[in-house]
Amino acid sequence: MTDPRHRLGRRAEDAVAAWLIGEGWRVLARRWRCDRGELDLVCRDRAGSLVGVEVKCRRTNHAGAPADGVDARRVARLRATLAAYQAQRCEPARSLRIDLVTVVPQPEGSAWRLTRTAQIDAW
Repeated sequence: MTDPRHRLGRRAEDAVAAWLIGEGWRVLARRWRCDRGELDLVCRDRAGSLVGVEVKCRRTNHAGAPADGVDARRVARLRATLAAYQAQRCEPARSLRIDLVTVVPQPEGSAWRLTRTAQIDAW
């Protein structure tokens, strides 16, 4: 049986991908992995930037807010992973950055509250 947290994470990533596509972004990869780490989504925004999107979702705030799970060490790993993606895929980009999208399921169960924090790291 699949862990409910993994199912929730997949659903959150699906919701974020659909939202970003609706905003005119292209999703290039999902759950892309290399020896440096994993990126939940790799996207190209409307301006041509290559964006690694970290999706954080929690059912409740009992263990803290979703953004609490992203510290400086995690950001450094995401940065290295996005750089590896760009190098391996030979993806040209105007710039590279990491965005954070927090996802909170709403009480009614069918909706999500999505909040994007752009440029938690950029270069």
